[in-house]
Amino acid sequence: MSSTGREGSLEAPTRHPLDWQSDEFYAEEPLYEELERVFDICHGCRRCFNLCNAFPTLFDAVDESDTMEVDGVPRKVYWDVVDHCYLCDMCYMSKCPYVPPHEWNIDFPHLMLRAKAARFKKDGAPVRDKILSATDTVGKLAGIPIVVDIVNATNQSKAGRKLLEATLGVHHKAPVPTYHSKTARKRLSRLEAAVPIDVKPTDKTRGKVVLYTTCYGNRNHPKIDEDLVAVFEHNNIPMALAEKESCCGMPKLELGDLEAVAKAKDINVPILAAMVDKGWDIVTPIPSCTLMFKQELPLMFPEDEDVAKVRDAIYDPFEYLMLRHKSGELKTEFEKTLGKVSYQVPCHLRVQNIGFKTRDILQLVPGTQVEVVERCSGHDGTYAVKKEFHDISKKIARPAVNKLKRADANYFVSDCPMAAEQIAQEVEEHDAINPMSLLRSAYGV
Repeated sequence: MSSTGREGSLEAPTRHPLDWQSDEFYAEEPLYEELERVFDICHGCRRCFNLCNAFPTLFDAVDESDTMEVDGVPRKVYWDVVDHCYLCDMCYMSKCPYVPPHEWNIDFPHLMLRAKAARFKKDGAPVRDKILSATDTVGKLAGIPIVVDIVNATNQSKAGRKLLEATLGVHHKAPVPTYHSKTARKRLSRLEAAVPIDVKPTDKTRGKVVLYTTCYGNRNHPKIDEDLVAVFEHNNIPMALAEKESCCGMPKLELGDLEAVAKAKDINVPILAAMVDKGWDIVTPIPSCTLMFKQELPLMFPEDEDVAKVRDAIYDPFEYLMLRHKSGELKTEFEKTLGKVSYQVPCHLRVQNIGFKTRDILQLVPGTQVEVVERCSGHDGTYAVKKEFHDISKKIARPAVNKLKRADANYFVSDCPMAAEQIAQEVEEHDAINPMSLLRSAYGV
């Protein structure tokens, strides 16, 4: 296999826009040809063997085939590889030497996305997958008073979980979220009419922030949003809520339902872009949602000026706080030390290439040591809750779990609450804590 053009991999990776609105994107034979081409290169390289289960599935199929090459692997096995890819992007960002501008032009996650989209366009999706990805609809129904108590009680009982597994294929041991009828947007409704008075911009921030609460933060874990607002306001950053918001579209992206992603974009982006025009920055408490606006929507809609406007104004919350700190606008007087913190960095935060800003902010607290865990939780959206993938997801999480067990830490945190729950479930002495909640505790606000 020639390595002509290998020097291209020394340059910064380049992501090409998704040509998702063309017929060629969904055409069966061109898709299979590209899958075979990329799988053949991956088989010859195998650097990604220890990431998700997509690569071991591919490599085992090759090794067990008659030819011991990709041409001996039945096409139906290709779909097993696709199903094990949960679009974490880690192969593209951290492992693959053949990403653009290399002439081989390998973008494994976006090829898996293309396959998911082609299958969805042709066959739709199982009811279970449609329900799991309908975060707005499920959240609104489950969050109705009285109904919310029934849903939460069912999700917390053994009988209820067995029923959920039998009817929807949701594994009975998988962590599932609690629902709240008093959402974050209700708890923070005072921010809907926020009019900032004392704004302190820096060279990188405009000093006033719109909180995109996210589905999970709004309906499943509103304390994360409340803690974020408390920390930001403590640091004299005026906060506001957008007029309305919808799911960012990441669950539908993982399903391959790109039309649903476009519909979510049409709800969120005009509202957020209008806030940007009025001088606001944007933060989201969930890394996957931030990544959706920073990367996936801009690649799906490269000519949309409002999408680009939101991309350039949206931040991870700890990234934003660190930018403020560099300009001397972050308070560093703390009431409580944190001791040793074990910090798992979610994949969708790692691929944003912003560094370990959560670690850096927490280490501003005197007497605090943060140990970084750069291993996947295996949760990744809906993957870990599905009956057929749950045990594999736990195997993927094992290195992170083992490191936490050895850490002897006072706290365990992850920016992704779902990742934190997946890992903490295996470690009795630790609860899943959000780092923003920990920072609020250190400030004593």
